[in-house]
Amino acid sequence: MGRPGAAAWAIGGGVGMLAVTVVLAIIVVWSALSKPLDRHGVTPALFLMVVGFAVSVVAPGVLDVSLETVVAERIAEIALVLLLFSDATRIDLRVLRHQLGWPSRLLLIGLPLTILAGSGIAALVFPSMAFASAFLLATMLAPTDAALGQKVVADPRVPARVRQALDVESGLNDGLAVPLFLVALSIANAELEFGLSGVVAGSMAAQIGWGLTAGLVAGILGGLLFRAADRRGWVAREWRQILPLAVALLAYSIAQGLDGSGFIAAFAGGLAFGRLAGPSRAKVTVLSEAAGDLLAAITWIAFGALALALALPYVTWQVFLYAALSLTVVRMVPVALALAGSGARAPTVAFVGWFGPRGLASLVFALLAADRGVPEGETVLTTVVVTVAMSIILHGLTSAPLVDLYHRWYDANTPTDSTSGESVPTRLPRRRRQFPGMNGGDEGHGDDGHGDVVSPSGS
Repeated sequence: MGRPGAAAWAIGGGVGMLAVTVVLAIIVVWSALSKPLDRHGVTPALFLMVVGFAVSVVAPGVLDVSLETVVAERIAEIALVLLLFSDATRIDLRVLRHQLGWPSRLLLIGLPLTILAGSGIAALVFPSMAFASAFLLATMLAPTDAALGQKVVADPRVPARVRQALDVESGLNDGLAVPLFLVALSIANAELEFGLSGVVAGSMAAQIGWGLTAGLVAGILGGLLFRAADRRGWVAREWRQILPLAVALLAYSIAQGLDGSGFIAAFAGGLAFGRLAGPSRAKVTVLSEAAGDLLAAITWIAFGALALALALPYVTWQVFLYAALSLTVVRMVPVALALAGSGARAPTVAFVGWFGPRGLASLVFALLAADRGVPEGETVLTTVVVTVAMSIILHGLTSAPLVDLYHRWYDANTPTDSTSGESVPTRLPRRRRQFPGMNGGDEGHGDDGHGDVVSPSGS
């Protein structure tokens, strides 16, 4: 047989087989080096983004895959769907309702204030931008992604209450931000096309309503079925991880078929499944998380190789200024207001405020906005890309040194018998990417699958 021609390097949708090969090779390299790199604060997103960008510079045509292809959008969407589902599943709402203090403040006070602050700052930095676009930009950058500063929520030297607040906030705020994003996107598009109307309002309500319906149907039925079958020993071991993954995708597909939001469906489905699946719920979503992480890894490589290069011609000083303010003032001031009167001391407030990384949810929102089209789209999307890139670099590289600094302050300034502020013993959820029962962390699990109550410093 002769040497394969150029056509052999292409698969459906214009995605080159050479690009697929390079992407998979990069993921293999990261997997092999992940543990030592993670110890130094190098997150998967940081490594994959930088390597993707380097490949695009050294060999420009290798990863030349359009971000506008259905394949690229679906990979990012499904990655977020699986992580939304698994994050919602691993949060034990029954336990959390007794420890709502800091997470509820960050979600119910901090998140709305962040969107309002982001909208106001956008109106100041981009004076010609329509307020609908400013609101959309702020909403796209409101969710946080603890995976970009994983060391912060994984290191037992950080007080358990601080880790729980950051982890729960990250696990739930992207799901809460989805309906706000859909509303903002619909309003921005309506202003672009024909003005806000009853049709647009009806479309927004349908996306949110059908998304909730699809998620609750799939999550409730899937959770009850799993619990009943698990009690009787009917679920074969090799299918215990597949069933929840199928429930997540089922919620997404039902929502898509009903013109609802697949993200809302995944989030609602994860909450329902986690509530009803029984004691094994925390042990059976590892495959869903791993699949989500794999698809997210592909997304981060594409982000470094393509999105950064596409955004460069539209970068201005205003874009950089907004990105810097988004990661500092827009995040940290609302956090300070949300935690006022909570017993959190100033270094803790600053620590929590800084570690609000922008990640996968913001990137997926940007892809959806690019597909739909928005006013001042070049400025809005470029600002999201620059903010996420800056977050990946800054939050990844500062996680290890700031954890060390915060730990030294905490040890020197907190009495061992303190029962207020950061020192309250707190039950932690199983963190993402950790199999139940694994050693090496303080979030060990018994048969109930719940996080342990740990002392403030994780000892």
